[in-house]
Amino acid sequence: MRLQFQWKLMTIFIFLLLLFLFVQGYLIHSLKKSFGFASLSSFFIAVLLGYILFKMVTQPLRDLLDILKQMTGSQFKKETQVYSKDELSHLTRAIGELEIHLRNKIDEISTEKEYLQTVLKGMAEGVLVVNERGHTIMINDALRKLFSLSMEVVDRTPLEFIRNAELEGAIQEAIRDGKNSSFELTLPFFLGKTFEVNVVGMLPSSEKFHKTEKGMRGAIAVFHNISRLKELEKVRQDFVANVSHELRTPLTTIKGYAETLLEGALKEEVAFQFVQVIKRHTDRLTKIVEDLLMLSKIETKEFQLKMEVIPVQDLIVDIIDFVKEPAERKKISLSRNEIPSSLAVQADRNHLEQILINLLDNAIKYTPEGGRVIVSVVEKDSKDIQFSVEDNGIGIPKEDLSRIF
Repeated sequence: MRLQFQWKLMTIFIFLLLLFLFVQGYLIHSLKKSFGFASLSSFFIAVLLGYILFKMVTQPLRDLLDILKQMTGSQFKKETQVYSKDELSHLTRAIGELEIHLRNKIDEISTEKEYLQTVLKGMAEGVLVVNERGHTIMINDALRKLFSLSMEVVDRTPLEFIRNAELEGAIQEAIRDGKNSSFELTLPFFLGKTFEVNVVGMLPSSEKFHKTEKGMRGAIAVFHNISRLKELEKVRQDFVANVSHELRTPLTTIKGYAETLLEGALKEEVAFQFVQVIKRHTDRLTKIVEDLLMLSKIETKEFQLKMEVIPVQDLIVDIIDFVKEPAERKKISLSRNEIPSSLAVQADRNHLEQILINLLDNAIKYTPEGGRVIVSVVEKDSKDIQFSVEDNGIGIPKEDLSRIF
């Protein structure tokens, strides 16, 4: 069965042939023209009319070619209006519908890509995506900042720019066996940063791929920077160790003296001295517990300052009197600078005293016998007052300066 478009072409050809013969016969017999002139005139008339007819008939084909050019050039236009009903017109209409469908799909994919890029850009965690060969196909800005990556890493293996065999092994296992893994990664090359890394395989995108290929079509690694958490954990461990040490010493002393008293020393002359030692160490324990309670209160919203106007000269005199006894025992010279009697500060007296006493107590404790400790107060401007505690002891390690308060 012939196609409708072929019938159109055959009809046009027969029509033009008959037109040519009719015009030729008319010019020769009716107008008495020569055979050559009649043939040439008939040919030109047939060609002109044939051009018009062929242009009309092949218009759907030109529309089809325009659509294909636009599709291959990724430029889409509005839907083409088709008025003919032959096969080429049906094909043009079908490709036009395909164009609309592709346009919608591309718009949908572009929107999803923009969403994905926005999500990845807003993530604080680093994201690394590799293909089935283990080569990097994408990283987000967070990962680039975490590892200070200035190089182009696309199409390179993670081992080339992160340089960790454990990470590379986890990625290869995820691609080969689909095994998900989670582990901590410490990288000395990147200032000793510690990361919690989760590696998962990317499932094949189609059933055909899943049946014909083994393994995954790639893997995703997510990096959580837990360096700060590790630092806080270390501070917590040090704090617990220090508190345990501070508690153990007075408890051991109290226990020893109490046992001695129970064993019969209550009736001896040294019993009173033993009780004094027990009381002194009990007071020390009470102070430690109060410090812990204060620390806990500071970390909650219950902590509030009771602000009042405090004469600075009276404050410093009271503080020096409080630590005078331990300073005298170590023969440490304890002095202060001249402070105007009118100088005052608005603060919470109890907590300000606690801060200054802690500084002075540590200065005395870590200054050798016969040393010196100087307390000075300087008015920096109308709003600020600087308190300083200076000694000639061993000093505070630089790494601990940030933890004084």
